[in-house]
Amino acid sequence: MTAAQLPPVAPEVTATLVEDLSPRLRKRLDAAVAKLSARPAHRDGDTVTIAVDDDTELRLHAPGGVVATVDAITCGCLLAPACVHRAAAASAAPAADPLSGPDSDAASDPGSDAAPGPGSDAASDPGSVADPTLGATPATPREPAPAPALTLATDLAAPAPTPVAPEEATPAQREAAAALWSVGAAVLEAGVDGAGAVAQAALLRAAHTARLRQLPRGASAALSVVTLLRAARAGDPSYRTADLVTALAELLGTAHRVGTATGAELAAVRGRARRPYSPDGSLRLYGLFTEPVVTDSGHGGARTWVAAPDGRLCTVGDVAPGGVGRALGVADRTVRLGDTALTHRELGRAGLAVSGATVSPDGRLGAGKGVKAVTARGAAWTEPPLAALWETPPAEQAARALRSVSRYAEPDGGGSDLLFLDVEILGAVRESGGVCLLARCDGGVLVRLAVADDDPALAHRDNLMLLAAAPGARLRIIGRLVPAPHPRLTLLACSHPTGESTVDLGFDRLRRADLPDPGAPVRSAPQLPGGPGAGSPLHLLERRVEQAVPAGRAALGLLGDVSAEARRLRRAGLPTAAGLITALRASAARRERDLFGRLLPADTDGFAAHWLAAARYTAAVSESLCAAAWEPGPSPGFCTDTPTEVTATTTRLAESRR
Repeated sequence: MTAAQLPPVAPEVTATLVEDLSPRLRKRLDAAVAKLSARPAHRDGDTVTIAVDDDTELRLHAPGGVVATVDAITCGCLLAPACVHRAAAASAAPAADPLSGPDSDAASDPGSDAAPGPGSDAASDPGSVADPTLGATPATPREPAPAPALTLATDLAAPAPTPVAPEEATPAQREAAAALWSVGAAVLEAGVDGAGAVAQAALLRAAHTARLRQLPRGASAALSVVTLLRAARAGDPSYRTADLVTALAELLGTAHRVGTATGAELAAVRGRARRPYSPDGSLRLYGLFTEPVVTDSGHGGARTWVAAPDGRLCTVGDVAPGGVGRALGVADRTVRLGDTALTHRELGRAGLAVSGATVSPDGRLGAGKGVKAVTARGAAWTEPPLAALWETPPAEQAARALRSVSRYAEPDGGGSDLLFLDVEILGAVRESGGVCLLARCDGGVLVRLAVADDDPALAHRDNLMLLAAAPGARLRIIGRLVPAPHPRLTLLACSHPTGESTVDLGFDRLRRADLPDPGAPVRSAPQLPGGPGAGSPLHLLERRVEQAVPAGRAALGLLGDVSAEARRLRRAGLPTAAGLITALRASAARRERDLFGRLLPADTDGFAAHWLAAARYTAAVSESLCAAAWEPGPSPGFCTDTPTEVTATTTRLAESRR
C-alpha cells in the first residue's frame, strides 16, 4: 500500500484520531503507520479497504474523494474504535488541502456555478456566511438625489473626520498564529526524524484552527510542512531539503507577522481562501505557446500562454489527476473556454476574442458560464503586439520574474516568471545534474538553458540535445527563470531553426533535418566565467540552515565552533551573515541548568527565531545575486550586504523573539 492508493483525509480528522489515542498507543503510532503501509489495499468506489491482518479489515469511506469525518474510518479489530489502526491509516493518507487542487478555482470564478465543497471554509466554519451578492448581476444604479445646500454656519460646525485605525488581527487569530508558531518551532527542534505522526497531527490541528480563524495562508503552509515531512520520512526521491526549509520558514514567518501586521500587510499575511477572479470585460488575446504540466502529486495537463495587446500575460489550463499520460493527451483537447473549438496546441499559435472575461491576479482565465470566446487571428512572435515582449532588456525581465518566483513572495502579487530573449546558441555545458545549453543574449549575458522536465515521455530533453548541435543559430526563446547565482532558464518554447514557425519544446519534436547542418555533432560551449555569486561564501550559512531541518536543534549545537566560517563571511563583505551564523550556533548549543544542576527545557522559540532570520536572509541575498548576474557588462567578483531593510528586519526578528 502506498499513500497514493489512499484517499485524502481532512486535517481535523487525522488530528482528532491521534489526540484520542492513549499515551501508550501514541508511542506505537509511527510503527503502526510503517506496518500498515506494507499491507495490501484495494478500492471499491468511494471506499478503500486495507487488510490489517488475515481476519481484520480497515475501511476508509471517502464520498466526494475526501475522508471528511472521523466515523468514515472504521476498523474491525477488537479494540476499535479506540485502536491505533484508524489513526495510523489517517496518518499514512495524504492530507486534504481544501485551498488547493485543480478544481479550487471554480468556486472563485464569478461566472462559475460551482458550489463550495465540504472542505471549503464556508462549509467548515460555522461563523462564516457566504455573500449572497457574489456573482449576481448588479442592479441598475439610480440617479443620486441632489445634496442639500450647506449654509456657512453648518459648514463651519461640521466635525473633522475621525481617522480610521488600521485593521489588526483579532485575539482568536493571534491565538491561532501562536499555535502555528509553536508547532513549527517544535518541528525545528525535533528535526525530520523526530517529527513523527504525533507532531504531524499537531501541525494538522493548528492548520485546521488557522483556517477556521480566517488564516488560510498559515494553514496552507502548515499542510505543506506535513506533506514534505512525510515525503522525507518515506524516502521519496522527489523530496528536497530546500523545499522543507522554504515551507517551514513560510510557516514561521507568517505566524510571526500576524501579531504585528496591520491594514494591507495583514490582508497579505492572512491570505485568501480562494483565488479571486475579477471581471475584465472584453479581451483580445494572442497565443504564445503551450507547455505540459506534470506535478509530483500525480496531476497532469497542459497550460497555454496568451498575451493581450498591452503585454499582459494570461493562461488557459487543464490540469487534473493523471500524470504525464494525461498531459500528452490534453494538448490535443479542446480548450475549456467559451465556444471555441481550438485545442491547446492550436491556441498557442492562434488568437481569441473573449467577452465577459474573468481573470485571477496570477493571470488565469476563468471559464465560467458567462464567458464567451471565439477564434480570432493570431500573431507571429515577430509581429506586434507579441514582438514587444522581446524588446524589454533581459535585466528588467529577470527582476520582474524574480519578484514572481521569490521563495517568500506575497500572495496575489501577480507578475509572470517568463523571460523573452533573443539568443545565440553557443553549445552544450555539462553540469552535475546533466547537460544544458549555453547561449548569449543581448548585452553579452551568458545564459544557461536547462530542461524543463526530464520525463522521457516529453520532448524537452531530446529537443535540447538537438539544439546543442546547432552552435551559432539565433533563436527567439521563451523560458522560465531559475533563481541561481548565474543567469539560468528552463527552456519552454523557441522559434523554429528555419524561422518558419514556433516550437513547443515539451510537445513538438525537432528532427535532424530541421537543423542548419543535420550531420553536426553536439558542440561543447567555451568555459563559463564566474558570476557575481561565484566566490560568495553564502553557502556556509545556507548549509547550517538546511542542516537544522533534518537533524534538529541539538545536532546543530554539536557541530562545533563556527568562528572560522564567520571570519570568512566577514572577509567576503557579509558581516550580517557572520553574525547570524554565530547566533544560530550559540542558540542551538545554549542549555541552562537549574539550582540543582538539572538541564532546563531548551529555548525552542529563540532558536526558531534565529533560524528564521538566517533562512530569510540567505533567500534575500541569493535573490540579489541572481538579479546582479543578469546585469550586462563585467560582473563584480564579490557581493556586500549593506544594512538594507531585509537584513535589518531579520535581525530585529531574532531579537524580538528572544
